Amino acid sequence: MSHKNSRAQAARPQLWTRDLVLIILVNLCVFVNHIMSLSTFPFYIQSLGGTEADAGACAALFCLVAVVCRPFVGWWLDNGARRVVLVVGLLLLGLAPLGYLFTSVLSCAIASRMLHGAALSFSNSTTATVASDVIARPRFAEGMGCFGMATALASALAPALGLTLIERAGYGVLYATAAGIALLGLILFLFVRAPRVEVPHTSLSIKGLINRDSLPASCTMLVFMFTLGALENFVAIFSSNEGLPSGSVYFVVMSVSLLVVRVTLGRVVDERGEALFVYTGNAAMLVALLLLALSPNVVTFVLSAVLSGYAFGGLEPALQSMAVHTATDEKRGSANSTFLCGYDIGYGLGGGVAGVLITSVGYGVMWAIVSLACVASVVLYVAWARRSDTSFSKQIAMRG
Repeated sequence: MSHKNSRAQAARPQLWTRDLVLIILVNLCVFVNHIMSLSTFPFYIQSLGGTEADAGACAALFCLVAVVCRPFVGWWLDNGARRVVLVVGLLLLGLAPLGYLFTSVLSCAIASRMLHGAALSFSNSTTATVASDVIARPRFAEGMGCFGMATALASALAPALGLTLIERAGYGVLYATAAGIALLGLILFLFVRAPRVEVPHTSLSIKGLINRDSLPASCTMLVFMFTLGALENFVAIFSSNEGLPSGSVYFVVMSVSLLVVRVTLGRVVDERGEALFVYTGNAAMLVALLLLALSPNVVTFVLSAVLSGYAFGGLEPALQSMAVHTATDEKRGSANSTFLCGYDIGYGLGGGVAGVLITSVGYGVMWAIVSLACVASVVLYVAWARRSDTSFSKQIAMRG
């Protein structure tokens, strides 16, 4: 019996290590800083005299800057500079909210938002890469699912925190708090003892900036992210206009659903592949958006939040694991940055397109149009990503 237990432990190495817990906490700080600013930014733009279209343009510019930075961040990470890149990112995450704090001019707010996009590209590319370094390969998808719990918790806490701070204390306290949370993340990171990755130095080249093996998962995620870009930027204002529960209620319900999925997700992906979450996640998000488009009331609002939480909670870490799990040490940074580029492009385009659609045809039609991205994501996965060598599902089928 003891021999069987020993073999089982050898087959399933330890998942929860000190460094994994610390990098999850650092990632939590990164995303609380990011999401508390994101979910309240359309209100801030309105306070400066802007419109939903302006807010959508800010979302697009935020993601454009992140996309431009990420390939270079990935190259830097692949040359072993994990600690330096994350320190730079966390410092910028602290500086960007101070830019909002000390300006009342729309153009300056937009410039600070673009700086925030660069900060996020440095920070979450690196936290994901450090997590990839410390998670044992046999439990990789499970570990990445646990790492993704930080995003779930941030999605639950940050919008409610941000909206409460606006209502009770104003934008100054909101952005000072965001800067303080970035500083906390920096302090926590000083205690991370991730393994030093020795990799050969590679010259900067256009070809080396994008990890081709990560493209199938990244492009599938890109298309899906149109939906989340629309939701996270505009569901709070939509709920206010429709007399529904506040946007913070939506985000809390969404995040509880997301957290439940991520606690159980990883082992399922390791054992059965990512296809289950791609299909069911896109279906859930399609229904979530159509509920908002066709029948917005308290019950459908809450149900939409549950479904969108399941969709993002399952799909994002499953596809990120697919994008990264076959990467070698010297390619892990570019694999993560390529995946997150897809994330940012889809998110930015979703927010930008949604803002234009709201201004021209209204919220209902916007939700319906954006929901079509779910169909396109499934088609792309079936036609390309599921067949790629990085697919868990393909590898499991070949073993079977």
